[in-house]
Parts: sequence; C-alpha cells; structure tokens
Amino acid sequence: MTDLRAAVEAVLPSVRADLERLVRIRSVSADPARADDVRASADAVAELARGAGAAEVDVVSVDGGAPGVIARWPAPAGAPTVLLYAHHDVQPTGPREQWSSDPFEATERDGRLYGRGVSDDKAGVAAHIAALRAFGGRPPVGVVLFVEGEEEIGSPTFTAFLETYRERLAADVIVVADSANWTPEVPALTTSLRGLADCVVTVRVLDHAVHSGVFGGPVVDALTALCRLLATLHDDKGDVAVAGLVTSEAADVDYPESRYRAEAGVLDGVQLAGTGSLADRLWARPAVSVLAIDAPPVADAANILLHEARAKVSLRLAATQDPQAALDALAAHLREHAEFGVQVEVGDGTVGGGCALPTSGPVVEAAEAALSEAFGVPSVRAGMGGSIPFIAEFEETFPDATVLVTGAGDPDCRAHGLDESLHLEMFAKNCLAEALLLQRLAPAQAPGA
Repeated sequence: MTDLRAAVEAVLPSVRADLERLVRIRSVSADPARADDVRASADAVAELARGAGAAEVDVVSVDGGAPGVIARWPAPAGAPTVLLYAHHDVQPTGPREQWSSDPFEATERDGRLYGRGVSDDKAGVAAHIAALRAFGGRPPVGVVLFVEGEEEIGSPTFTAFLETYRERLAADVIVVADSANWTPEVPALTTSLRGLADCVVTVRVLDHAVHSGVFGGPVVDALTALCRLLATLHDDKGDVAVAGLVTSEAADVDYPESRYRAEAGVLDGVQLAGTGSLADRLWARPAVSVLAIDAPPVADAANILLHEARAKVSLRLAATQDPQAALDALAAHLREHAEFGVQVEVGDGTVGGGCALPTSGPVVEAAEAALSEAFGVPSVRAGMGGSIPFIAEFEETFPDATVLVTGAGDPDCRAHGLDESLHLEMFAKNCLAEALLLQRLAPAQAPGA
C-alpha cells in the first residue's frame, strides 16, 4: 500500500490542476445557451481519459441527450471490470454576485477549493482520473469510465443511453462517485437514497382578478386558498400527512441534533419538524417541500383578489417507495383537501426511484476497507436524503453487478448552492481510497500492498 499511497500523492498536483480547468468550463446542462460548454466539458474529460492511458475513448450521446464520455481500460486476465461513474455537468450558479469568488474560477480558501461543480461532481471525475494515473494507466482491474453530461437535469436520456451502450458499460462492480462522506475526517459508504416525485398544483377561484375592496370577503383569493391547501401536507407535528406513503429502515448511525442544526444553518429558536430519529427523517421517511410559488412580488402588489395561483411541490421518498404511486398519492391529497370548492389542477410531474444498496459481500467489504485505510478511521454506512434515480436503472440493467455509492462531498460542501466547495485534504483521501479499492478488487493484490 505504501507504494500506492506515494503514487497517488505524486499525481495529486496534476489532478488538482485538471480539476480547476474543468471548473472553468461552464457546463450548465439546464441552460440551452451553454450547450457548447457542455460539449467542451465532455471533450476535456475525454482528453483526461486519453492521458490516463485509456485504450478507447469516445464522446457519445443519444438523440436529444447531452454528450457523455465512455473510456475503457481492458481487464487483465481473470480480473473483474469496474465501471467508474461521475458527471461533468453542473447546476446553475444562482446570483453570481452572492458568491464570495468567481464560481467558474476555482479559488482556495482555508483548505477548501471553491467553485461551481468543484464538488458535485467534477471532483468525482478527478478522483477517477487520479486513481487511474496512480496505476500509470494500467489498473489491476478492467475499468470503464462513464462520465455523464445531463445528471443535473434528471438524466432524461439515461434509459436510452443504457440501452444503446449497454455492452460497452457492462461491469462487475459499479462505483458511483456522486455522494458525500460523513465528515471531512470520516468516510462514508452510502447505503440508501431516497426517491423523488414532484408536481405543479394550480388553484383557481375566479375567471379573472377583481378589486379586493369591491369583491373581497365572500370569496377566498387563490393565493390564500393555495396556502391553506399546502398547509395540509404536514400534520401538527410536522410529519408528512399524505396517505399512502411508506417508510423504510435507516442506517444505524448517530446524527446529533446539534450537528444537524449547525450543518443545515437552522436559526436559533426554530424547532425541527417531524418525529423519530434524525436519520429516519432524513433517509427513511418521506419529506415534502414547497419549492416555489407563482405569486406577484411584494413590490408589484396590487389591491386585487388573485384568480389563480400555483406551486411546485416536491416529495422525497423512502428507498422502497414506488415513485409513481407516491405521485398519485400526492395528487389525490391535493385534490381532496382543497377548501371552498376551489378548482384544483395537478400537472404531471417528475418521478425517480430510490434504492437500498448492498451492505454485505466481498465488494462492500473491499470498499469499506479501502475507505478506512485511506482515511485512517473506520468508515460508516449512511443514507442519503437526495436522489440519484439512475442507480436503480443501473441495478436493473446490470443485475449481477454490485453498485457502490461514494463521493467527495461533505456536510459543508454546499453542492447546488452558493460557494460550493471541496475539502482538499479529504479529496486526497478519496483519491487514495478509490485506488485502494481497485487494488483490492484485483484477483491478487500487487506486490508490496
């Protein structure tokens, strides 16, 4: 292992430089105007794969999809093949002026590297490249590198992509580097992810807006009716009140309330909602959120009764929940709980399945041993409140493969938010852990390991 540790340390400076170059590419997949940047990002990843010794490298896509990269390192005789997944597209920045530094120019402050995508998920790309470089481009197992270009918009063509490139993506082990560690000092293997269902609900009470003084009183305006409807989504304790949703079992790990409040930035005096352990509420139970409401801004308010109002409602689901059934339950709740006979329309939404990942077996043991060795402390098993629906598609397409979910995020990385960042010391350990995993998955460990 000593030689491998030294090899990883030797490549880290070049890997960081390449990560910074990737951050400069504004690969915002949600913005059609950035299509050329998304393509440039894919080309840059392909160049990194070639430089890391790949025998085959292609930038590929399917109709209507963003460009991704597939690269291959052939398996030595008797060795398994490992698929290394990450994505090169990123979220929009939000208000650029609210960032502490240019989001597309990686900037180091206090041991963290700041920039859009530096953690989610260009760090995943960089970690894969680091492990491959550490082996001099000749890893002890077969490797397929798959770097997607549309994860941040829900992977809309992922199913077609898997169907088209199934043979090229086939592997014995799949490593999805798009999650987070328990802390910068303590590594984690993600063992469950929640599913997702969302919809847009529209409430109508009038055929046009009317004067609030002349007509106000006998009829409730649409925004008030919508707010009263949204308030029915939780009970008095803050638990989700939508009938038909299920719960699953959370990972057995202690998550103190004080830590959660600090990491989430909960204001003093604000009480936490719901019942049960924090792990249950975060990973094993449904959570409902109102993501947006269409309403006039206060600065433009007029003395009228709004005739129509709408909101986007999001459900995070237990790993075992059927997402379409959950969406149907949410739509039924919204239709049945509207007051005063107002008209309610629930628009079709997005659904994505959660997943419960393996917690035993030789591949899991190898992953946990690699993480523990790289970080110098035992790894933990943790759920993830977010959703990566395509993992379920990986499992369905490659039922004999073991799926592992790792990542270079941490509780303070602010993925998707302002001042997204990467803990550099932790990232170095993640790179070592991945190299150690590839070594441990080989039929026999290399001499000196």
